[in-house]
Amino acid sequence: MGLLDRCLRLPLAMLVLAMGLSETVTTPALAAGGSSAPGQSLGFALVVKKVLPAVVSITVLTKVVPDEHQRRDEAAAPSNPATTVIPFEEFLRKFFEDQGITSAPAARQSVLGSGFFTDPRGFVVTNNHVVADAEKVTVILQDDSKHPAAVVGRDPKTDLALLKIETQEAVPYVVWGDSDTTQVGDWVIAVGNAFGLGGTVSAGIVSARGRDIHAGPYDDFLQIDAPINRGDSGGPSFNLEGEVIGVNTAIYSPSGGSVGVGFAIPSNRARPVIEQLMARGKVSRGWLGVRTQEVTPAIAHYLGLPGGHGALVGEVAKDGPAEKAGIRQGDVIQAFAGEEIAKLRDLTRIIADMPAGQTVKVKIWRRDHEITLDVTVAEQSERTEAGTGESAAEQRVSILGVVLGVLTPELRRLLGLAASVSGVVVMQVQGGSPFATVDLQPGDVVVAINEEPVSAPQDAATRLEAARSKPERGILLQLNRQGTNLYVAWSQRENGG
Repeated sequence: MGLLDRCLRLPLAMLVLAMGLSETVTTPALAAGGSSAPGQSLGFALVVKKVLPAVVSITVLTKVVPDEHQRRDEAAAPSNPATTVIPFEEFLRKFFEDQGITSAPAARQSVLGSGFFTDPRGFVVTNNHVVADAEKVTVILQDDSKHPAAVVGRDPKTDLALLKIETQEAVPYVVWGDSDTTQVGDWVIAVGNAFGLGGTVSAGIVSARGRDIHAGPYDDFLQIDAPINRGDSGGPSFNLEGEVIGVNTAIYSPSGGSVGVGFAIPSNRARPVIEQLMARGKVSRGWLGVRTQEVTPAIAHYLGLPGGHGALVGEVAKDGPAEKAGIRQGDVIQAFAGEEIAKLRDLTRIIADMPAGQTVKVKIWRRDHEITLDVTVAEQSERTEAGTGESAAEQRVSILGVVLGVLTPELRRLLGLAASVSGVVVMQVQGGSPFATVDLQPGDVVVAINEEPVSAPQDAATRLEAARSKPERGILLQLNRQGTNLYVAWSQRENGG
């Protein structure tokens, strides 16, 4: 499916636009510490003249198949199943239908993007989505010369990639700026290959910092209003000193065109990734071995958590760094290596930036008190988990507007759950249920209620009745949703009780 097709099919969504990375053109004047002196001009011409030779257009020939995940999303069940009565049989029927979608024959597709030289040897920064699955990559310089390029390395998690062209002469290049000093309201100049026209320059301001657009686990975007469009992905955003402060990556658009809401990867996030790709063709990150989720007000109330912030541990990997350090399921990580965890993504980025083997202090909130543990970070890699378990006789129980059933081997297989997962399955959630407002969904497996494991529907019903009779702390459910552990909480105080 073409990039423009995806833009048109996702109105009012975050649209990744085939752009690239950026770095400030290091012409001899800038490399020597010279200034483009933008204040001496009525516009940005002096800055653009210096940086433009380092910005390139990219064309990619790729073989693709229709995005099955997107097609399944479009065929999904009602938009808010937590507040709708959905028979579980219907849930399973849709599950089978969705999994049965077949791929269409592969087709060739041409992708447009942008990039910039960060090194005189011909290294080009761009976006991962520009060159993903590329069969042939061509870099076009400002003099219209075309050069075949090799993909040195890609990092899908930050949407960054590094290319290399062969050259006998040093190429003009740009230098990285310090995005941490960039302020909301600062001027920004974006350069790229808009709509394949090449060498397009636009200007605006930094509209916001620290944006999370749910594009990846390390989102921390600069929001800019300098127009960026299809073909600009991977191109640089410059400050008035001609330094790259961002890599243009996505826009928010109802039509596929710019409406003044664009997003760039900050240079201080992009530069370390590019340096690793240049050094060894891949990116290494720290790994703690936990799955975490946001702390909601109801969960904070139940846990007696002061301040209500941190990352709630929903799952601890066996033999991982967290388990070895004594971190448990249900702990709330409040600080890591001396940095406070205000938002969930703070922890994700901090751990990723840690080198393997480093030991740090971790502040934990556990059962109404605070503790500090020493954790030795490991290197992140792909991991799978498995286990053993057993099932019970089939039966159903209705309690508080929720129908619960036995987790049979067949349901375990359909839901993609490991044998180690135990609990009861949510079959229906009625609109009048107190849990209809806390994201409880058909297909969820209730593992524990108020930190007490459950193994059968009647057992779960008994525990829910007991918890309802003592509403002062609310009800905390530990769930497993298609292989991922998470918590939801219902508080009588938070829901008008």
